[in-house]
Amino acid sequence: MPGKHQHFQDPEVGCCGKYFLFGFNIVFWVLGALFLAIGFWAWGEKGVLSNISALTDLGGLDPVWLFVVVGGVMSVLGFAGCIGALRENTFLLKFFSVFLGLIFFLELATGILAFVFKDWIRDQLNLFINSNVKAYRDDIDLQNLIDFAQEYWSCCGARGPNDWNLNIYFNCTDLNPSRERCGVPFSCCVRDPAEDVLNTQCGYDIRLKLELEQQGSIYTKGCVGQFEKWLQDNLIVVAGVLVGIALLQIFGICLAQNLVSDIKAVKANWISHGDGYKLLNKRHF
Repeated sequence: MPGKHQHFQDPEVGCCGKYFLFGFNIVFWVLGALFLAIGFWAWGEKGVLSNISALTDLGGLDPVWLFVVVGGVMSVLGFAGCIGALRENTFLLKFFSVFLGLIFFLELATGILAFVFKDWIRDQLNLFINSNVKAYRDDIDLQNLIDFAQEYWSCCGARGPNDWNLNIYFNCTDLNPSRERCGVPFSCCVRDPAEDVLNTQCGYDIRLKLELEQQGSIYTKGCVGQFEKWLQDNLIVVAGVLVGIALLQIFGICLAQNLVSDIKAVKANWISHGDGYKLLNKRHF
């Protein structure tokens, strides 16, 4: 409009998005550091840090790896997102976006492959559980994890109690001198609600009995089948959690990319102003 001056606001970095991303990632950074500390503490208690070769001696999964890997990923993401947002560092923000996007697509691909190759996944899960059954007494953390899984899903072994023949302490061979021969761990036992004290010997010699006799004392269903049943029964909850995680990742990527765009716009504005000042100086002189 004539006689009036129009005012154009210079581009700015959005404070809300910046500090939300900073606060969100500092929580992840702290949690990741905590997971890493727990993992290294557990390895220190088991003497792994003084004997690194012990990591390869275990035939099954060392649950401490879960803390170390998850803690490491969370720490890296948290650091990149937190410092990138606070210092308005486009490199760290792009790294955060790409890393988070890569994790998202890996999760998506895993879900699709698990749905398409269900039978193959089931076979691999059987092999994985049985390899850990073999190493049951080799690591206390693995032992506790297997006991928890068998108690939680009311199962025993991958396909059934006879999978415990794979373990040197529980197999039924005549050469096995163990008192646990032809037995199962206590976590396979059906708990009596009236018992106040856990009977850790409840699985002794149980596999010497007929299957019908076993059913009243131990869980006779395998953990793979029970896990599949649990997934079907809790499909809505599991799907909701997975979708929530995916949306959170997408939101984080969008927030970081929006912050990168704001930073680039501000830098471009500075450059254009700098060129304008140089042109004015040339005209004056």
